[in-house]
Amino acid sequence: MSADWFRRRFLPRGPLPAQRPPRPRASPVPYRRPRFLRGSGSSSGTADASRRPDARPVRSPVRGRSLPWNAGYAEIINAEKSEFNEDQAACGKLCIRRCEFGVEEDQEWLTLCSEEFLTGHYWALFDGHGGPAAAILAANTLHSCLRRQLEAVVEGMVATQPPMHLSGRCVCPSDPQFVEEKGIRTEDLVIGALESAFQECDEVIGRELEASGQVGGCTALVAVSLKGKLYVANAGDSRAILVRRDEVRPLSSEFTPETERQRIQQLAFIYPELLAGEFTRLEFPRRLKGDDLGQKVLFRDHHMSGWSYKCVEKSDLKYPLIHGQGEGATAFPSAQKSRQRKLEPQEEDVVVMATDGLWDVLSNEQVARLVQSFLLGNREDPHRFSELAKMLIRSTQGTDDSPIQEGQVSYDDVSVFVIPLHHQGQGHSSH
Repeated sequence: MSADWFRRRFLPRGPLPAQRPPRPRASPVPYRRPRFLRGSGSSSGTADASRRPDARPVRSPVRGRSLPWNAGYAEIINAEKSEFNEDQAACGKLCIRRCEFGVEEDQEWLTLCSEEFLTGHYWALFDGHGGPAAAILAANTLHSCLRRQLEAVVEGMVATQPPMHLSGRCVCPSDPQFVEEKGIRTEDLVIGALESAFQECDEVIGRELEASGQVGGCTALVAVSLKGKLYVANAGDSRAILVRRDEVRPLSSEFTPETERQRIQQLAFIYPELLAGEFTRLEFPRRLKGDDLGQKVLFRDHHMSGWSYKCVEKSDLKYPLIHGQGEGATAFPSAQKSRQRKLEPQEEDVVVMATDGLWDVLSNEQVARLVQSFLLGNREDPHRFSELAKMLIRSTQGTDDSPIQEGQVSYDDVSVFVIPLHHQGQGHSSH
């Protein structure tokens, strides 16, 4: 593993080391809103003209523009935090083709993709850091990476038991029960495809940002429905929850510098060459300066959950590998699945996906209460899930019509999907 690999994944994205020959800069990634908002009159291709916190419109697809499963979506731009909305969203149908192998006369093996074999659905939120470029690239790229990764394992996904080799032959003849003993299931192939897709997308973003001379990064929260199951993968501090009539259940795990601190510091301890002599693995409450040399300051290392003191040495003045409380993620997601057939979803059961602008203000339980109350009172509205998404955003703004009067106001970008689970395999799945 090189220092460039480490820097790209664990530190804010930026120019690669100076010793690399400069590359010609490509056109920067143009700012844009999600595809399903464009042309609807609900958003524009440029920054909002009004930057006042009290004049932030909540944007949503126009009525009649159906998202997969009739899901709801809404967003609001930050209050002067940055010029553009750094959140991005994507959703749609995943058409997974079945790949077959064929031989031409010159005996070169070719991969031939037949017609659509499996169909899934996909929803994703991306929260950009240091600008919207990485989030836009992820919204354009991740679903394609995921489709390719799923097509690579689709034969195993439809088999009763995933084979060790897609030809059907066991690559471990001395132990033909290896797959069964390891407990490898079809769901594990989907989770592996999700994890590989995140890694592939991260590499694409790194190349594109370097080529265009741009910097930044983004979080990614993805929900995928495939073969009657819902899979959720997350890298960053966005969040997904399942809200039912009588419960709320987290569906994702969050990654921040705080939650990942000890793992990253231990990696730097085991492989100090990854620091390239430019960084310190120790964490300090603030960035140290030359005036701090010889002073006693608080610090912690990978083996510490608490804090201690040390005298500042010259090596401690290097750039901190771990800093800040949020806006950090690795390229590797936490992937979980929810078996919808066992849940037997009811009419009001939904998944709420949102960027951190919502969760900074509302707890899981507060969101669940708002969802349950709204859906019970709006059963006849065919657009209730979009209206619910907008209501959740309004609840973070501290306005007179907010359903929650107390609490903080979110001045961050906020993006929300509300995904209904009832009849997910029937009428709505074809939208």
